[in-house]
Amino acid sequence: MAEAKITTRSEDFSRWYTDVIAAAELADYAPVKGCMIIRPNGYAIWEKMQQALDSMFKETGHQNAYFPLFIPESFLKKEAEHVEGFAPEVALVTHGGGAKLEEPLVVRPTSETIIWNSFRNWIQSYRDLPLLINQWCNVVRWEMRTRLFLRTTEFLWQEGHTAHATYEDAEEETLRMLGVYRTFAEEYMALPVIEGLKSDKEKFAGAHHTYSIEAMMGDGKALQAGTSHHLGQNFAKAFDVMFQTEKGTRDHVYATSWGLSTRMIGALIMAHGDDNGIVIPPKLASIQVAVVPIFRKPEERERVMPAVDKLAAAFKAAGIGFKIDDREQHSPGWKFNEWEKRGVPLRIEIGPKDLDKNQVILARRDTREKTPVSLDGLDRTVLDVLATIQKSLYDRALAFREKHTYQVDDYAKFPEILDGGGFLWSHWCGSGECEEQVKDETKATIRNIPRESKAEAGKCIKCGAPSERRVIFARAY
Repeated sequence: MAEAKITTRSEDFSRWYTDVIAAAELADYAPVKGCMIIRPNGYAIWEKMQQALDSMFKETGHQNAYFPLFIPESFLKKEAEHVEGFAPEVALVTHGGGAKLEEPLVVRPTSETIIWNSFRNWIQSYRDLPLLINQWCNVVRWEMRTRLFLRTTEFLWQEGHTAHATYEDAEEETLRMLGVYRTFAEEYMALPVIEGLKSDKEKFAGAHHTYSIEAMMGDGKALQAGTSHHLGQNFAKAFDVMFQTEKGTRDHVYATSWGLSTRMIGALIMAHGDDNGIVIPPKLASIQVAVVPIFRKPEERERVMPAVDKLAAAFKAAGIGFKIDDREQHSPGWKFNEWEKRGVPLRIEIGPKDLDKNQVILARRDTREKTPVSLDGLDRTVLDVLATIQKSLYDRALAFREKHTYQVDDYAKFPEILDGGGFLWSHWCGSGECEEQVKDETKATIRNIPRESKAEAGKCIKCGAPSERRVIFARAY
C-alpha cells in the first residue's frame, strides 16, 4: 500500500486526484503512453458498474454481442461526419503477419460502422425490429492529453446499438437509455446528473442529435457521464440497411447508439472523494464493510475471533460484502488508515472491551464518525447504515451542485464565476459562432440544453439576440 501523503483538494485538485488513485491502488500508468493498467481495486468498481448496468440493459430487452476490434478503414469513410469526427483519434494497423495489409485496419474508436455492416444482413423486415444490441469492450482513441480513467488512449465501456422502424421509436429508445444512465448515476453512483440535448457542435459525429447526462465534480467542473445518440437514418443509408415496412414499402431503419465508460470511476473519485482518499458508494463497493479485530494477546485473539466469525456468517447470509482484516503484522491504526484510503464505506472495530459491552464500533467513511452499536442484530444495523451512507453521498453531491449553480446574464461576470467552478445557466441564441466565441474566450462549453429547462424569453449571453431558454455552460473534463 502506497504510504505517500495525499495532496489536499484545495492545494491542487489535479494532483489530489492522481494521489487518490495511487493510494487506493486503483490504476497504474502503462508502458505505452496514454494507456493505463486497471488494478484489482479499480476493476472491482468497474465490475460492480457492469453488473448494475447489464441488468438494466437486459430488463429493457437488450442482448449482449461482441464485434471485432479491427474495422476496415473503408467502413469508417462511409459516413462522412463520422470519419471527420474521429479521424484525429484513429489508430491504424498497416502491417500484419510480416506483410503490408491490402487495406489498413482501424482499431475501433467506436463500433457503429462494423455493427451496421452486420445489421444489413440481419434486418429484412419490420418483424426483425427493433434490434437491440449491447457490447462490452475496449476502444482506442489516440488522445494527446490523457488522465487516468478520465481520458486514456484505450478504455473500457459498453456501447449499445439499436435499429428501429420509425423515427419516433428510435427517439423513444434514445431517451429510455438516457434514463437508464440517469438511474445508474443517481441510484448506484450517488451522483446527481442533468439530462439534456447536446448542441450541434458537441453532438456525436454522425448523429442526428445527442443527449447527455452531466455531473458536477468536486472542483465545480462538469463531466459528461453518459451519452445517448439518435442517429436518424445516417448509418442505415451509409451501409444500405433497409427493411420492408408493414405497408410493403422499403425504407431505411432508424438507429441509436449509447455508451458509458470507465471514466465513471474518475467521476466517482472526483464527486465523492475527500482529502483522505476515495469514498465508494456502498452499492458499488465489493467490500462494503472492513472488519478489524483488535487484540494484543493470544487469549484476546481466542476470545475476539469467534465473535468475528459469527459476524461473518450473519453478513454473508445478509448479502453484505465484507473483509476480515486479521493480519498481525499491522497495527489497528495502520489498518484503519488503509481501509479509509481504499474508500470502504464502513469499518467495524471489535475488541475485548467491546465484547464486554456486547457492542462493536462502526466507523463511517463518508463522515468519519465512530459510533458504538449493539452486536444484537448487527447485520440489520449495517444494512441500514449502508443505505444511509448511499443517500448521504447523493444528498451531499446535490447540495454541492446547487451551491455552485448560477443564473448569469452578464457576460462580464462569466470568467470570474467560472474560475470558482460551477454550472452557469445562461441564455444562448443557438448560434454556433457565439458558442465558439464563448469557448475561445472562457474555456467554457455548452454542456447541454437541459430537458428540465423551461421556456423563458431572454437575450443571448454573448450577442444579445433573442433566446428561448437557458443552457448550461461550464468548464469540463
